[in-house]
This record gives sequence, structure tokens and C-alpha cells, in this order.
Amino acid sequence: MLSRLLTPLFRYFEERVSPYPEGEISTPPNGLLPFIWHFSRPVWPWLLVMSLLTALVSTAEVVFFGYMGELVDWLSSVDRTDFWGDNGLWLAGIGLAVILGLPLLVLMQSLVNHQTIFGNYPMIGRWLSHRHMLSQSLAFYQDEFAGRVSQKVMQTALAIRETVTKVMDLMVYAIVYFTGAAILLGRADPWLLLPLGLWLVGYLSIMRFFVPRLRDVSMAQADARAQMTGRVVDSYSNIQTIKLFADTEREQGYAKDAMEGFMVTVHRQMRLVTVMSVCLTLLNTLLLVGTAGMAISAWYMDVISLGVLAIAIALVMRIRFMSDWILWEVAGLFENIGTVQDGMNTIAQEPTIKDAPNAKALVVPSGEIVFEALRFQYAQAKGESKNVFDGLSLTIKPGEKIGLIGRSGAGKSTLANLLLRFYDLQGGRILIDGQNIAEVTQTSLRHQIGMVTQDTSLLHRSLRDNIRYGTPHASDDEVWQAVCRAHADSFINDLVDPKGRRGLDAHVGERGVKLSGGQRQRIAIARVLLKNAPILVLDEATSALDSEVEAAIQEQLDALMEGKTVIAIAHRLSTIAMLDRLIVVDEGRMVESGTHQELLAQNGIYAGLWKRQSGGFLGHDLEESELHDLDLDYNASM
Repeated sequence: MLSRLLTPLFRYFEERVSPYPEGEISTPPNGLLPFIWHFSRPVWPWLLVMSLLTALVSTAEVVFFGYMGELVDWLSSVDRTDFWGDNGLWLAGIGLAVILGLPLLVLMQSLVNHQTIFGNYPMIGRWLSHRHMLSQSLAFYQDEFAGRVSQKVMQTALAIRETVTKVMDLMVYAIVYFTGAAILLGRADPWLLLPLGLWLVGYLSIMRFFVPRLRDVSMAQADARAQMTGRVVDSYSNIQTIKLFADTEREQGYAKDAMEGFMVTVHRQMRLVTVMSVCLTLLNTLLLVGTAGMAISAWYMDVISLGVLAIAIALVMRIRFMSDWILWEVAGLFENIGTVQDGMNTIAQEPTIKDAPNAKALVVPSGEIVFEALRFQYAQAKGESKNVFDGLSLTIKPGEKIGLIGRSGAGKSTLANLLLRFYDLQGGRILIDGQNIAEVTQTSLRHQIGMVTQDTSLLHRSLRDNIRYGTPHASDDEVWQAVCRAHADSFINDLVDPKGRRGLDAHVGERGVKLSGGQRQRIAIARVLLKNAPILVLDEATSALDSEVEAAIQEQLDALMEGKTVIAIAHRLSTIAMLDRLIVVDEGRMVESGTHQELLAQNGIYAGLWKRQSGGFLGHDLEESELHDLDLDYNASM
């Protein structure tokens, strides 16, 4: 009932801060305080309100203790004859003020802390970090565990909240409370400040010794935890390979090695904690005994009243319990700072591929592609003398369909990746209809290119979402037409996931593991058919299909390629022999160019490959009459 009455109030404070701030994506600064400020700006005014309310709560507690001491002194001297008649109404008023005032103050503090800050604050960090990580280059994720990156995003956001709230809430509470207690004791008898002052020196010494060590071990622990999580996630992501090679023992050892590294940091942390707890208990016991002894002595000598004695002992007991809490919170603060610093090393990296200032959207009226004097080398190969490309030039006319042929490592897939600007060139340009792709937005560039790869990866979402991924506003009818054209309707209706979802609603598992390679490839082809981009890149697009299905889909691909500029990469030459032009690439250079018949006549690399394949790996990749004609052309050229 009470919760229902308070719901509008809860909702009001929950909506004071948006957990999903808009604006341009920016790289967080690489410095602890600027990094924290980057994620704290949207909630900063409410953090100040939180600190103010915390100061009021701690002041109210100290004032309450002081009042209780005065009450003890007053009660020790008041006449009991008509006590309630003379003082009942006044005492009832004070009691009512305390009963109403303190809970209302705590309610306001809780609404700001729990409704406005605690939920929204870390979500702001996750949202901004996730947006930034999605803008990272492909090369970044090739060097990182996906599980490790996600762990950093999640735990760093929480650590930022804990760091800031501990500083602004805990520190304010401790400082105000300790100052108020010192004023109360000092006003009664300055000597009562002596044990409190000595305790403070000892307390700060304990913090100075243990906290930095806890911070260092916490940083190591955060990194070890991320490494452990990354290895475990890597095992689950590649479970099929692990099962295929029956190497679970080795995989267990791989994970155990990371777990043991994590446990080393846990043991170091727990040893520090044990020693710190003993030192703090000894210090607090000395404070209690010292303050009680001095207070009793002062009362005995009639220097202080019985009320002050009660206040002194009560405040010291409160400080004793609070000091343990504060030290743990401070240790946690530095643990969170260590986590933030560790996460900052990953999250605050600048994307290597960024849109140029004032980049415009790519417009593709015809589809001409020009590779002009390309010079490129992968970052991990920097310092080696050999480039993947060193001056490669190639022009693809509007609507022309070319096939790229070459040995593994010759640079075929690299050329496609450069066209999509997954990497930046070290020299040269790539132009689409005269527009340098380095000067247009990456989003618009990739919207204009449809690509089917050999290693098709699907999102763990419904088949409908996967097919519609490049064309989110496509209707269900358009989705199903693409499915039929890709010959995926033969298996989609039979799919059922563990939650009972069927057909296009069925979820496909992480990376599409619930589908066979051929099924995944047909879904990828349906996605590209639906996208209908003016430039098409096919990187072994039908390699996972059997010849019968491939022949059926080829008709749809032929229709899809009509009027488009096409780059097709294939090892099975029969799948690309009928294209307008074939380009043979070797060691990053274009060594042969021409139609199938022209290349056979040159009797070079292509002719040798064709001869070894006997018209392709499978004799029925082409229609029998077409294959016969191509073989006749080859024989005539010899």
C-alpha cells in the first residue's frame, strides 16, 4: 500500500536523470579525473544535492547526541513532583519533531540516492561506453576478447558510481560527524580531544599503509578477473571446435591458469584485510578505553557532568563502529579506483578508423570504383619491409562484374576490407563515383555496399531480425521474398528454438550456431538480397552450399547483380568464370586481367589454376554446355 502511494514520487525522482544521454559519440579522456567526469556530467547536480543531504543527516545525528547529553543533565536535576504536567507537552513536541523530521530527511536522501543516482548513474556509463565501443575499429576487436571488453564496460560503470558516491557521500558524512563530535567533546573538556586526536593519527596511518596496497592488488585483481572472464567466454564461444577436437582437458587447463592468476590476487587481498582488521580493532579498543578513562576521571574531579560522560562514551562507541565501516569503504573506494583505471585503459582508446571532420554521406549514382596506387600494411606487421599492397591500381567500371583470383594471402579479402574502410590506407586512394571513401561517413559507405562472406556470423536474435538487419524498415512480405529467393524457405519453417519460437521468430544462437554453415550462408544471402545495395561484394559467398542449392541461388545472385558493380572472390573458378573481367592478384599486385577466354589464351597463372581444377572443383558448378565451351576455349588456346 505504502509503495503504491509513493510510486508517483519514486517515478518523479527516477526521471530526473536520463540513463541514455544523447549527443555525438566521443572518446573518454585518458586521465582518471577527466575520465570519471566524462561519465558524471549528466548526474553532477544531483551528486551535490546528495552531499548536502548527507551533511544534514550527519549533523542531525551529532545534534541528537548533544541533546541527549543535555537531557541527561537536565533530568538529573529536575523536580519529579509535577514533571509530566510541566514538561510533558514540550517533550512530546520534541519527540514528534524527531519522529517526523529525521525520517523525512532520510526519505529525501534515499530518493536522491536510490531513485535518481544509483540506478541511472552506472547506466549512463554503460550506455556511453557501449556507444563508443561500437565505434571502435575492426582491428581493435581482433586484438581483444569480446568477454573481456564487455566485462570492462560493465564493471567500470559500477566502479565509477561507487568511487564518486563514496567520496561525496561517505567522506562528507565522516568529516561532518567527526567534526561535530570533536566540537561537542572539546566544548565540554578539551582534554577529551586527546584520545580522539591520537586515534585519528593512528587511523590515518593505517589508511596510509593499507589503502594503497589494497588499491594495487585490486587493480591486478580487476585485470585478472577480466582475463579469466575472457578465457571462459572464449571457450563457450568456440564450444564446437572444443568438442570437435575433444580437447576439454586442455581447455580446462587454459581456464584454470587464468583462475589461478586471479586467486593469487585474492589471497594477497585477503591477507592485507586480515592484518588491517586486527590493527583497526586494537586502535578502536585503545580509543574506547582511553576516552572512557579520561571521561570518568574528569567526572570524578567534577570537571564534567554525567551527561557529558554519557555523550563521550556514546560518541566514541559510534565512532568505533563507524571507523571500521569507513576504512572498509575507503578500501573499497581505492579498489574501485583501481577498477576504473583498469577499465580506462581499454575504454579510453581512440578508434583508429574515424570519420573525417565534416564528412558527408556517400552518394552512388553509377557505382564506379577506383583503387588508386594503394599502399597498405597491417598494424601488427609494421616494421616489416613487405606491404600487402604497394602501388596497386584498379578501375572497376559502373555495373562491371569482376572476379578476384589468387592464392591465400594474396590480398583479395584485404582489398574488400579496404573498400569497406575497415582499415585505413598508408598511401593512395579509393574512390566511389569520384568520392574518396576516407572523406565520407563510414555508415553511409557501408550502407551502399552489400557483402556476403565465407564465414557468416549471425546475431543471437530472431531470423527475421538477422535478415532485416541491413534494412530495418523492410516489411514482412519483403523479408519472406528475400528468404525464398535465397532458397532458405526450405528449412526456416521447421526451425524451433528452446522457447518454442518458430520460423522467422526462432532465435539462432550465438553467432548462428544453431544453423549449419550452408543455412547461415543462405540467411546472409537473403540479407544482402533485401538490402539491395548498388555495390556488391561476394567473398566465397556460396562456398558452404552444395552444388544443387548453389545452382538455384546463382540464378537469384545473377538477378541481384544486374545493374550493380560487383566484386566476387572465389577459389572455385567455375563460380566466377562468366563474369565481365577476372583479376589475378599475387603478392599484392595485379598480375593478370581479362575475360576467362583472354586469360586462358595468356597461358599464365589463371590458365594453370583452371587446368588443375578441371573447370572447377565440381563438374556441375556450371551448366554442362557452358563448361564444355570453356574447356574448348582452353584447349584452343594451347
